[in-house]
Amino acid sequence: NSPASEKYACCPLPPYLEDSGCVLEEEDHGGRPLRDVSFHLLKLYSDRHYELDQLLDPRSVTSDPLDYRLSWHLWEVLRALNFTHLAQQSQGVLNVGYAAQLESEGLWEWSIFILLHQPDPK
Repeated sequence: NSPASEKYACCPLPPYLEDSGCVLEEEDHGGRPLRDVSFHLLKLYSDRHYELDQLLDPRSVTSDPLDYRLSWHLWEVLRALNFTHLAQQSQGVLNVGYAAQLESEGLWEWSIFILLHQPDPK
């Protein structure tokens, strides 16, 4: 029953921001507050139609916005669990981003494997 100005807990921040203090309304460039991936998974559990773009945003896990490792693997697990409401463009960003990351590390064979998961065969 406390007013909104008297928050009793910090927002669930990603691990790399936990020691930065209590940030009440830090928002990303899309106008959405930045939250931890665990928070998004709990929201998805309570609402099967929760927006997957927020959950799969690399900044919900790491400070590097181009590190798609966990996001891509998490998307594959969610897809296996029949969560299919991610836009094709977002799927493409995940696939191409992770493939580029692997290719830059010299793992071009794995990069090709990732690109085989592209939703649009064209």
